Amino acid sequence: MIGSSPTVTHLYARAILQAAERQGIALSDAVIEQLVPGERVPLMVQDQLWDEYCRASKDPLAGLEIGLGLQVGHLDSAGMLLVSCDTLREGLETLVDYAPVVGDGSEFSLSEEGALVSFCYHPGYRVRVAERVEAVMASLVRLAGWATGGAFRPEKLLLGHEPLAEPAQYRERLGMSVVFGSDRHCLQFRRDQGALPLIQANSALRDHLRQLADETLAALGQQSLSGQVAYLVRTNPAWGKERVASELAVSGRHLNRLLADEGLSFKVLRERELHRLAVDLLQAGQTVTAVSERLGFSEEAAFARAFRRWEGITPSRFRAGFC
Repeated sequence: MIGSSPTVTHLYARAILQAAERQGIALSDAVIEQLVPGERVPLMVQDQLWDEYCRASKDPLAGLEIGLGLQVGHLDSAGMLLVSCDTLREGLETLVDYAPVVGDGSEFSLSEEGALVSFCYHPGYRVRVAERVEAVMASLVRLAGWATGGAFRPEKLLLGHEPLAEPAQYRERLGMSVVFGSDRHCLQFRRDQGALPLIQANSALRDHLRQLADETLAALGQQSLSGQVAYLVRTNPAWGKERVASELAVSGRHLNRLLADEGLSFKVLRERELHRLAVDLLQAGQTVTAVSERLGFSEEAAFARAFRRWEGITPSRFRAGFC
């Protein structure tokens, strides 16, 4: 069975309920009754929860405050997995892979731009986008600082919307420079910051949590069409649309229509997974030739062009930075 709605961990919804309780905000029974303890929250219900909370809050930066108040546990096993990694870079790369554990439909990406690293968020919802993006980005700033024992020093935060309050309030609450009206939502920091050790690093716990997160992702793959497509592409990168559609017992045209309902396309999903897989394999030390073949490219030059489009540098140069 394919194509049910995206969901969010109930722990993230709990963070909103706790914030509402602290502020004395009474949310409607119609929304509360849809939150089943211990069960993931449909994105539609999470949309209603956010909308009610933001309308009732007197703070235009309500989303930012929720983000600053988020604890690792609110991000489910993905949050705990992040802080158990060895370095900040490893933790953020892990979050890219396991973000669906927190909420499927949205995603993160990490790229290098000269001396800076950009960790970007790509929301998959349409309700209260600005407030929710601010919550996510603020939580990243706070948790990265906490996980590194206060050593993390980001350069700036890019937001794709105009400020919801005076810009000075953002600097005051976040302690950093914020740029508005950008073409993306990104936290930028120097490359050397990625090597910062995490104070809660624990390889045994990390491996255990990764297994739990993998099980969650596998379960989500049974619910989300985009999750199923992503899984099939990642495990069979040479497959095209028709082969993936056949595996899901639909036609290629119907697959595109179903993905369009989630605001996606097969091409976008396949590009995203090939990009992630290429980065993982190159970082693991595989040769450019081997990675090109593994991803199903007809020739190495075609892979090199695609990788340069994804990362801004050649795969050989990228690999040299890790080997």
